[in-house]
Amino acid sequence: MFSKATAFQELSKLSKHPVDLTRELTPKRAEKFLLKGEGFTLFYATERVSSETLDALYALAEERELLKKMHAMQEGEIVNRIDGFESENRSVLHTAMRDQFTNRQSAPSAREAADSAGRELHKLERFLKTIEGRFTDLIQIGIGGSDLGPRALCIALQAFHKPGLRVHFISNVDPDDANQVLSQVDLQKTVVVVVSKSGTTLETLTNEEFVRSRMLKKGLDPKEHFVAVTGQGSSMDNPSHYLASFYIWDFVGGRYSATSMVGGVMLGFCLGFHGFQELLRGAHEMDHHALTAPLKSNLPLLSALLGIWNRNFLHLPTVAIIPYSQALLRFPAHLQQLDMESNGKRIDKKGHACPCSTGPVIWGEPGTNGQHSFYQLIHQGTDPVPLEFIGFRKSQYPADLQVDHTTSQEKLLSNLCAQSIALAVGQLNTNPNKQFPGNRPSRILMAEKLDPRTLGALLSFYEHKVAFQGFAWNINSFDQEGVQLGKTLATKILEQFKARRTRTKTADPFPLADSYLDLFSL
Repeated sequence: MFSKATAFQELSKLSKHPVDLTRELTPKRAEKFLLKGEGFTLFYATERVSSETLDALYALAEERELLKKMHAMQEGEIVNRIDGFESENRSVLHTAMRDQFTNRQSAPSAREAADSAGRELHKLERFLKTIEGRFTDLIQIGIGGSDLGPRALCIALQAFHKPGLRVHFISNVDPDDANQVLSQVDLQKTVVVVVSKSGTTLETLTNEEFVRSRMLKKGLDPKEHFVAVTGQGSSMDNPSHYLASFYIWDFVGGRYSATSMVGGVMLGFCLGFHGFQELLRGAHEMDHHALTAPLKSNLPLLSALLGIWNRNFLHLPTVAIIPYSQALLRFPAHLQQLDMESNGKRIDKKGHACPCSTGPVIWGEPGTNGQHSFYQLIHQGTDPVPLEFIGFRKSQYPADLQVDHTTSQEKLLSNLCAQSIALAVGQLNTNPNKQFPGNRPSRILMAEKLDPRTLGALLSFYEHKVAFQGFAWNINSFDQEGVQLGKTLATKILEQFKARRTRTKTADPFPLADSYLDLFSL
């Protein structure tokens, strides 16, 4: 049990007197508390940890066998399960989707998954050649993991899109979402990618029919424009309805699926097949690092441990992820789902109530914009908020301008550094309104430039940070039962919508729904 570990007791003692950053953030500390690997530097001198704290955190990682559990996951052992209770009972092999760049000996299940992914990649390469020059726009229809991750990656790599190609997303069942996108495209030159593993996702199927009906009104044949990304054998795996079908599997969860065909068809379209391959390559390199790097050299493991320190020992319930890159505009939204849907669990893998706090609330926006909105609370609010900054030494586009002898990129990075220092050291002032308490934790993950390969590695870094934390807490990070109840009730309420319109009775009435429908005057 997490809270019974010997290292847990040591960490509890250390947490009574954590590092005071207002006194201890020195140049010597800044030089010591950083870790480099795979083109990234993790700077964590501004976290409230000492060398003793780090030793105890690494001891906790050894006691909880975190590297062994990462090996089991990447080798295809069944880790998506709750012992003694009905559960999905599956392997978790999103890493196999990008395992095309090595000859390492894998367990049969992992190798088979990688081979399946390889076949889909070859299919994608051929498909992209057949549609080259035919379409100028792509609309991706999906929701949750079929939207957030792909959308975040697409926006992040806008600088690398092939000229003349545009990508749009429809996720919300709100008809305004679909109408707004459709107002921007020429449907004759548009390919539509519909993503649903089960082939039954309510919002996705509704939006698909919305777009199909618009195409039919334009006199177009939807079959020549629609592509399915779905489970093999699902209702969407239908050659008479789709120009092409690409497959995804149960062992790849939605929030971990952006590097499968869920994101691959769209990214291959806008980046070109080689650009998508580069993203996969970067993700694979970080996968390999998480799997093989020694305990004290493992980037996502260290980030996970620092998060555990803040969550379980400093009792800080939220984390703000702040990329100092406008290209990562939607990346915090993807990480919000990745982390909160994975580790927002109250029972462990035995079905028992967790004896400790688990996943934090994740949120964030790009800097420097956030400095002019929520940083007031971060600097002077009553509750400290740990920050994870992401930065890049170079901008994506080569054009920049010196104003007062400094470039825009230099101003961006100066703000990142200043915020990290200000949060740590604070400011004394005889005017209490101008006092900054400081001693507020943050860390910086820095890379050279945000390109497809770096973005793939960044995505993988966060996937493994989340997995390591779930392993430590002994929770199942790979199911999402918490989203099911609302879906079930929504279906019942829809039946009552239908009953009111058709003046019939529902087979399974839900009395409380009538009160809400009356409230909405429906």
